[in-house]
Amino acid sequence: MTELLMPAGSIEKMKYAFAYGADAVYLGLTDFSLRALRKGELIDATNLKTAVDIANSLNKKVYCTFNIFAYDDDIKKLYSILDVIKEAKPHALIISDFGVLQTIKENINDIDIHISTQTNILNSKAVKFLRDLGATRVILARELSFKQIEYIRKEVPDIELEIFVHGAQCMGYSGRCLLSDYMTQGKRKANQGNCAQACRWSYKLVEETRPNEYFEIIQDDKGSHIMSTKDLCLVRYIKNICELGIDSLKIEGRTKSLYYVSATTKAYRKTIDGIYDSDFAFEELKKVGNRGYTEGFFMGDNNSSSYSYDISKGLAGADFLGIVQKKTNNNCYTILIKNKILLNDEIEIITPNYSTIATVKSINHPKKGEVDLANTNDEINITFEFENNDWEKEANYALIRTKGLKEF
Repeated sequence: MTELLMPAGSIEKMKYAFAYGADAVYLGLTDFSLRALRKGELIDATNLKTAVDIANSLNKKVYCTFNIFAYDDDIKKLYSILDVIKEAKPHALIISDFGVLQTIKENINDIDIHISTQTNILNSKAVKFLRDLGATRVILARELSFKQIEYIRKEVPDIELEIFVHGAQCMGYSGRCLLSDYMTQGKRKANQGNCAQACRWSYKLVEETRPNEYFEIIQDDKGSHIMSTKDLCLVRYIKNICELGIDSLKIEGRTKSLYYVSATTKAYRKTIDGIYDSDFAFEELKKVGNRGYTEGFFMGDNNSSSYSYDISKGLAGADFLGIVQKKTNNNCYTILIKNKILLNDEIEIITPNYSTIATVKSINHPKKGEVDLANTNDEINITFEFENNDWEKEANYALIRTKGLKEF
């Protein structure tokens, strides 16, 4: 069975990823991961074992990323947490740097090694080399086509292969980019886990003899995003990828929202299991934040249509409205509000296996009583009228979003 591998930027997101159908998650420790996280119950040396224990209790897996470009100071830091890794015993370590790989091999011999996409593996010889070094899995570069992946699978059948199927892409080659370093004077080093996403900025042209005159490179009302790639989406090819014998399908997004992780997991889980057809899944994926979707290099014809020239921030076809906290009485639930909800709004409630359209019949603020509006960050009681109440079987992981699909 092909593994669905989801991002876990926090303990909470990890739990939702598992509930919505992930087989495994990948997460990173501070100082060793390519995503510097700032919100939520972050996963660090103090709770890595907790994360792994939760996964084990659910018969799921946790892979821990050590994929920064490491300097000697980073290697020294690595020695200080080897005991934490040994005690927590994640199911695999994701590594890109050969110094980190050597340090791990010298000190830990009972945890699988996965080679990060940051290593830019593009050919079967490289896969064989890494297999012979002791790697159990290689995460192939996103710059490969289906035919190239197919050839690698055929040439090296005795190692696990993982590919990215969804999420933000980088204008650098598999993430190897110095743009952030230069544009922030070294304060935001991309390959040290602190990318400023300078490729998403809007750029203008300055002529040398006219220093105070700025020209749009592409003139429109949204600016010029000449390096901002669209997001990868291969949901329409999941059947082909699974038949190819790829061991793990990976989705990007450790810094993205709880809603993104949950809804994206559900769309790919149901597609892998044959419950959703690919067209329906694609429509569902439009409801999460994205910069427009592309197949990237997968079909072998990556071109300028893979870039999002007019936007740099992801737009969602549905707004994430809230998280169901608990039931208070008949059809009334305490909701943690993420975007404002109005009286009489029609909304959609989703869970790992169900969804329903509901109407907001009353909003009760704990201090103000009955109100017409629930504001962001309120924890408030809302009474709904449902089309069906099957979702209540999974109310512990229920999320609320706007009904339907917005067009941009």
